[in-house]
Amino acid sequence: MKNIVLCGSMKVKDKIIEKSQELEKMGYNVLLPIECMQGIDKIIASRAHMDRVVNPDNEIVLIINETKNGKENYIGANSFAEIAFGFYFKKKVYLLNDIYEPYKDELIGWGVTPLKGDLSKIK
Repeated sequence: MKNIVLCGSMKVKDKIIEKSQELEKMGYNVLLPIECMQGIDKIIASRAHMDRVVNPDNEIVLIINETKNGKENYIGANSFAEIAFGFYFKKKVYLLNDIYEPYKDELIGWGVTPLKGDLSKIK
């Protein structure tokens, strides 16, 4: 069973939970940003979740990049940092939806894969 770390804005935490349930049904062991969801101090929560991203046992990082404040495929600062760490630590990084235009060059250059809503494309 592969481990998959989910990341995303806490404004879409319901979608993160929904996708985690779908992934579990597909046979993945899903790791959530649970400290962030519980409203724990930002420093502690961010470090705990970054530890999940860089853990050698966790092969896949999935960013739940929904529309936020009218911005399609939104990726915030924390999620972008998680993508960068995933890239640096040689994880397979996916976006639930499409490329977020402001970070297009980096996302494409780092080999981030947009799923365009289709979780079955995770390899």
